[in-house]
Amino acid sequence: MGRYALRWRTYIGRRVAVRYLDVLALAVKARGWRCVRLYGREFPRPLLWVYASGVAEDVGVVVCVRAVPGGMWAYHDVQRGRAGYLFPCGDAKAAAEQVDLLLKHRMFPSTW
Repeated sequence: MGRYALRWRTYIGRRVAVRYLDVLALAVKARGWRCVRLYGREFPRPLLWVYASGVAEDVGVVVCVRAVPGGMWAYHDVQRGRAGYLFPCGDAKAAAEQVDLLLKHRMFPSTW
């Protein structure tokens, strides 16, 4: 793969990731979570930090978008690496539900 093709693939991948993360940000905000979009060039890939508002602001999850086999895209928990698969992109409402459950589990681990 040539250098130009690699740059183009990276550019397109970044745009796709930002689009999916923007949709997820709207869905998790509707559930009452706060978000910080980390899309700047200083980040190697676009990230979305979703965290609790109020007393537990140290509880959060950083979500990225990765390509998965079959030409699909999926949301991933950055902290868990490749094992951090959350949900396929395309259904932001269901993905927001997974993020919601993950954050609630991190906030109240003894209740699970």
